[in-house]
Amino acid sequence: MSDSSEPHSVARAVERLRLAESSLSRRRQTDCGPSETARAAMRIVYDSADAGKRVTPTDIASALGISTPTVTTILRRLHDGGLVAFERNPDDGRSKYVAPIDRNADITGVDPITARVRDLARTLDDDTAGEVTRLLDAIADAVDAECR
Repeated sequence: MSDSSEPHSVARAVERLRLAESSLSRRRQTDCGPSETARAAMRIVYDSADAGKRVTPTDIASALGISTPTVTTILRRLHDGGLVAFERNPDDGRSKYVAPIDRNADITGVDPITARVRDLARTLDDDTAGEVTRLLDAIADAVDAECR
């Protein structure tokens, strides 16, 4: 394969990934693993924890553009699955914070795709993993910027 065809090969692989993700999303709407919304809620919880910020169910609902009762249902399932904990807000007794229980927990039963991706990523050396991460982050930014 010549150098000029490599970008096309990457673009085809990314398109195949996007189609597979779309198909998985449709399948998950029928209770095949965590929903896209549940995964997005977990991402907000993880990102907030990583940034040292506390997040409430209302914050999550606002970020996802969905109702607080819907987020409450999602968070209850994540809590029952051992993925999040609730902490009382010391400044507001009516409010609670949501925190991840264990970022390194075995999530195979909850999201086997993430577990499989972790296994695949472990086969990469640090330099390659860094390059793949930068490429995927740039692709995610391009997808997020589309139709805004």
